[in-house]
Amino acid sequence: MSNFSKTTHRHTDGTPVKGHAGIREDQHDPYLAHAKPAEPTWCPSCGAVFEQGRWQWKERLSPRAPQLLCAACRRTNDHMPAGIVQIDGEFARAHRDEMLAMLQHRAERAKAEHPLQRIMAISDTADGLEVTTTDIHLAHELAQALHHTYHGDLQLHYGDKQVLLRAHWRR
Repeated sequence: MSNFSKTTHRHTDGTPVKGHAGIREDQHDPYLAHAKPAEPTWCPSCGAVFEQGRWQWKERLSPRAPQLLCAACRRTNDHMPAGIVQIDGEFARAHRDEMLAMLQHRAERAKAEHPLQRIMAISDTADGLEVTTTDIHLAHELAQALHHTYHGDLQLHYGDKQVLLRAHWRR
């Protein structure tokens, strides 16, 4: 038995610290696999390969390898983002193209290393832009990049089970 005590890993308000007794994505996100697929398995939609315990960008090894839609492709097909970044304000409208280039560059860099982290869509809204992502970590990274680069006000709101992040940046 471990000496780990749940009570010693809590925030001052009593909520569990993530990574200790906190919510685990693998238990609550319906788009994450409950069991690892056979290796190698490839996604017929995007071409990512599941090998060595994770999704990677590789050449498909065999035409007879098992196929399985990865979580990012399933989310995209279902139009169910894990992250929503709302970008509002006069500054955002005036610097739209510059911001989009920065966000797309960051997303491409993340996608190269983590195939499940992708931008699903970028939409114009009445107040600015909305960026939807397949992963909460990418949405968080994009929102933090906006805040770091352009300052402004950033609000992050996680869903009850931490499978959805709504980020709102305004300047």
